[in-house]
Amino acid sequence: MFEGFSLDRIELPEATLRVRHGGSGPPVLLLHGHPRTHATWHRVAAVLAEHHTVVCPDLRGFGQSSKPLDTPDHAGSSKRAKAGDCVALMRALGFDRFALVGHDRGAYTAFRTALDHPGTLTHLAILDGVPILEALERCTEKFATAWWHWFFFAQPERPERAILADPDAWYGGTPDLMGPEAFEDYRRAIHDPATVHGMLEDYRAGLAIDRRHDEESRAAGQRIRCPTLVLWSLRDDLERLYGDVLEVWRPWTTDLRGRGIDCGHHMAEEAPEELASELVSFLAPP
Repeated sequence: MFEGFSLDRIELPEATLRVRHGGSGPPVLLLHGHPRTHATWHRVAAVLAEHHTVVCPDLRGFGQSSKPLDTPDHAGSSKRAKAGDCVALMRALGFDRFALVGHDRGAYTAFRTALDHPGTLTHLAILDGVPILEALERCTEKFATAWWHWFFFAQPERPERAILADPDAWYGGTPDLMGPEAFEDYRRAIHDPATVHGMLEDYRAGLAIDRRHDEESRAAGQRIRCPTLVLWSLRDDLERLYGDVLEVWRPWTTDLRGRGIDCGHHMAEEAPEELASELVSFLAPP
């Protein structure tokens, strides 16, 4: 897994991140989702590293990265705080500008990075997500039924107790799908109480401070300035919830493209070759 990559712990102004990085060429930062670690990218990263310098961190609060202090507003787990980590991490590695790919919860951090640091990104790829504000404002019985976990995870204490009673049963996953090493890395994360809490704080921030940041960005007329690719899993529920996923993103972007991929939610594990091909094409110089 990640042959030829380095594995480091990099201290940043507000967090210490576990980071895998390798390859050469224009930089691309890959952000995982819940409940994964950076290891979810290992098959995709191997392909991208033929053309790019690839950087895969555990997000703050996730995996073996540091856990932010709890505060009533959940600011330490906000996407704004994690976006700051992204910029600081890439600068620590020598890159002032970079491409950014985010899946699931990582997509929200990627989106916030594009809005808060508009001169930093060369390209943005969003995988299986719409802006948090859009999801909440479009919330219907269908959304609440399918995505009930958003609201459960935002409750205090009870989600941790439920998950940690049997993390394997709660989250699932198999070594055949994920790869043996990635699966073991993931299992270590979901069995660690501090990491489970850190992951849930990401959801608590989502329904509070992150929503407010999205509202402020929309009121200010902010839009993503770099080319944006949106990919979604056809066997997941974005199309069922929103119909034309690109129409949800159009008001937030200036240069948009995308399509569905025939796989389930964890596309880096279920369709790594197709996903890597899409990303290589998108990131290629004109």
